[in-house]
Amino acid sequence: MPGKLKVKIVAGRHLPVMDRASDLTDAFVEVKFGNTTFKTDVYHKSLNPQWNSEWFKFEVDDEDLQDEPLQITVLDHDTYSANDAIGKVYIDIDPLLYSEAATVISGWFPIYDTIHGIRGEINVVVKVDLFNDLNRFRQSSCGVKFFCTTNIPKCYRAVIIHGFVEELVVNEDPEYQWIDRIRTPRASNEARQRLISLMSGELQRKIGLKVLEMRGNAVVGYLQCFDLEGESGLVVRAIGTACTLDKLSSPAAFLPACNSPSKEMKESALVHPPSHGCRSTHNSPIHTAPGSRLTQNFSVSVPTLIYTGMGSGSAGKEGGPFKALLRQQTQSALEQREFPFFTLTAFPPGFLVHAGGVVSARSVKLLDRIHNPDEPETRDAWWAEIRQEIKSHAKALGCHAVVGYSESTSICEEVCILSASGTAAVLNPRFLQDGAVEGCLEQRLEENLPAGCGFCHIPYDELNMPFPAHLTYCYNCRKQKVPDVLFTTIDLPTDATVIGKGCLIQARLCRLKKKAQAEANATAISNLLPFMEYEVHTQLMNKLKLKGMNALFGLRIQITVGENMLMGLASATGVYLAALPMPGGIQIAGKTPNDGSYEQHISHMQKKINDTIAKNKELYEINPPEISEEVLGSPIPEPRQRSRLFRSQSESSDEVTELDLSHGKKDAFVLEIDDTDAMEDVHSLLTDVPPPSGFYSCNTEIMPGINNWTSEIQMFTSVRVIRLSSLNLTNQALNKNFNDLCENLLKSLYFKLRSMIPCCLCHVNFTVSLPEDELIQVTVTAVAITFDKNQALQTTKTHVEKSFQRASTDNEELLQFPLELCSDAFPSHPFPPAKAVTVEKPGPVGEGNSRNRSAPSCANSTVGVVKMTPLSFIPGAKITKYLGIINMFFIRETTSLREEGGVSGFLHAFIAEVFAMVRAHVAALGGNAVVSYIMKQCVFMENPNKNQAQCLINVSGDAVVFVRESELEVVPSQQPPANCQPACTGEVTT
Repeated sequence: MPGKLKVKIVAGRHLPVMDRASDLTDAFVEVKFGNTTFKTDVYHKSLNPQWNSEWFKFEVDDEDLQDEPLQITVLDHDTYSANDAIGKVYIDIDPLLYSEAATVISGWFPIYDTIHGIRGEINVVVKVDLFNDLNRFRQSSCGVKFFCTTNIPKCYRAVIIHGFVEELVVNEDPEYQWIDRIRTPRASNEARQRLISLMSGELQRKIGLKVLEMRGNAVVGYLQCFDLEGESGLVVRAIGTACTLDKLSSPAAFLPACNSPSKEMKESALVHPPSHGCRSTHNSPIHTAPGSRLTQNFSVSVPTLIYTGMGSGSAGKEGGPFKALLRQQTQSALEQREFPFFTLTAFPPGFLVHAGGVVSARSVKLLDRIHNPDEPETRDAWWAEIRQEIKSHAKALGCHAVVGYSESTSICEEVCILSASGTAAVLNPRFLQDGAVEGCLEQRLEENLPAGCGFCHIPYDELNMPFPAHLTYCYNCRKQKVPDVLFTTIDLPTDATVIGKGCLIQARLCRLKKKAQAEANATAISNLLPFMEYEVHTQLMNKLKLKGMNALFGLRIQITVGENMLMGLASATGVYLAALPMPGGIQIAGKTPNDGSYEQHISHMQKKINDTIAKNKELYEINPPEISEEVLGSPIPEPRQRSRLFRSQSESSDEVTELDLSHGKKDAFVLEIDDTDAMEDVHSLLTDVPPPSGFYSCNTEIMPGINNWTSEIQMFTSVRVIRLSSLNLTNQALNKNFNDLCENLLKSLYFKLRSMIPCCLCHVNFTVSLPEDELIQVTVTAVAITFDKNQALQTTKTHVEKSFQRASTDNEELLQFPLELCSDAFPSHPFPPAKAVTVEKPGPVGEGNSRNRSAPSCANSTVGVVKMTPLSFIPGAKITKYLGIINMFFIRETTSLREEGGVSGFLHAFIAEVFAMVRAHVAALGGNAVVSYIMKQCVFMENPNKNQAQCLINVSGDAVVFVRESELEVVPSQQPPANCQPACTGEVTT
């Protein structure tokens, strides 16, 4: 499909001084697309040039439009020497290739230089004319829409959910090429940025081709990641869920709706499903042959390793024939798919029938140099192994699909840990194939899935369970079996019955390892992984019991590898599901020496645990109704062994029989104390401090138990770094430092956000990395949302300020970086002036974009700054149009780190510049918000001896147009602006 790209350079402003004699600049612009370059005239002696160039026209194929970014380079003209570079702008043309997308990109773009940062702005207008091409052998995928959100996008409905799509492309990293030794740092960084832009476009085009082959028209839950493998090369990979989407056309789209996201989502085509149960297996030991590369696999689906009672409910006898029919229909719908995976975390009503368990797999690989970038079979084979493990685990749980699926890597030197996880599930085949399945099946679905508990019922036969489990009849429908604990990688269903509120639960773990090379290093990591998985899940279970809750949603586990340590960080949102039995509490037991003080100490700790559980139940308002066991039925007849955690590996079976477990509650969760490590684990469990009064936190989009949200939101990104002392470093000291790092980060955020009380930190996304030896970096992105609460706010604020008087003085090594503050974010609750950070530092990027765009915007004129949020919705507003994805990669380098304010000042300025550039690109598309925003990578490297530092950041999100609910009544009576057509006229829920 040939196309014509037209570009016009209008003007520039706030350019830097390049001629010291005149304190001015002789600027001109090079416009490059593919191998064709145009130049504007030189505008002499001005920091605000007005070029008003002619239209530069590029005649290209549509596949080039998808692969290539438009490069705009601003230079300073020198008569007798080489022209000096001011900066560059990369513009992605892909958003103009949709049939419903914007027709023009027009606005002020920050001019970015990898050494100096933002150096002014340039006004550019870009248009694309495409000719329809029905060639079945074409290599472009124009028309396929991409969405970062893991929900079905607002103002769309899912006709068919086809399934999993994946692709990866590889190439040599310019940073490690021989020419990098002789070229400047700026040239090296720009070569890297350009290559990544090309690879990103090519990858997106190839994903789109796969979607067209499946007869889909969209990719939802699109996740693109970069693997920087050093000398081995550069890998760009992506996964997503192929769908066929229809735009809603009901005129009710602009009717006002409730501010509550949870209520709105019940009305929409979305539901957030869960999972339970876990099971674990290991692959065979490492085998190496002369000249071969080591490949060690490690796969987990948790419960076999850890606890009893992590299964999911079973089908009662009444549901047997229906379950057999459903499984048969689902299997036939999925049998043609190699990997029946779905990256969605929320689904249309009726899509998720049962959830069978959390399944995960990890593999340790040794990196080898990429010899042929056109043949990435090695990396493809690695991921195929991981996905096959996940698929086999799901089948063992009686499931045919995996939902909430994600993949990640951790790389250090030559070693790479590949990780994948998801939730095994049974799905409704009606959404998976063309045409409706037999009507009787849909009718049986309605009859057999009680609202709020159907997803809890186990999909496998309770007499042939793949792992030991404690099952009871569902506390809601009382017909089928459910587990006593649920773990899931996906969000909480909006129709689930929850008692009380939820909370963020984290497990943190560090383990030292010896420095080694190649196979020896990979072997050491492989040996540590199973024990780290065990301990991380043990912490999660303990903390869940301590909170008095019985389910985890949004579970995300990271295993990060460094030169001399491994780190694990697990985050999830704990809730109390009414369909599951009440947790039995925690009981400490152990061999008691003839020492009265020891018994007294154990008794004191037991009392403290009981008091903590009682306080947590009161704090999170967990008051389940009492139901007798006779009504619910008995557990399965097999004798249930109690879970014994914190037990040393050398413990003999004779010692176990001496342990008296008859006292206390029969279903208590037993912690066995028999060594110092176990005692420290219990102490750390008790020192896990809840948020201060007026604050709640979760890593899901919606906080369970809170419905009365307001429209006041605040997104923030924060980074903290700690340098460890190499003297006497032990596992205990390492764990303490890591815990303190995370806790202090959260405390400082609570302190800075105290003016928003009462509020909830939603979609809290922690990322831990080990960029250098003895250096730990933690990045967190979240959004604070206020809600109405009948209490004296001033009293609560005073209490918080007293609680965090020490938090306002940050340690120099614990570096706090930007809270992303919008000028219109807090009209009534401004932040303390000392802590405020404005993003529009390089120039009026935010407000200027809205005022100076050539194309009008659907946004309200009072919205001066593009909103940014990691949520898929905006409270108090309706999303009316999706403009395309924003997927940007930035590199920043400095040789004057101390002069720029040290590591803190350098990173602070860089992240603020990233926000400004994202906002500028969204505003140029005619949008006024970015939803599903995520900072996927933040790689920081420092050389303090040479006063140098480098940082790489990758961000993505969905550019959208939203309208405030207060304006929705006026919209139907007015004609929308021209460039907002075709606007969504269907029912839009957020």
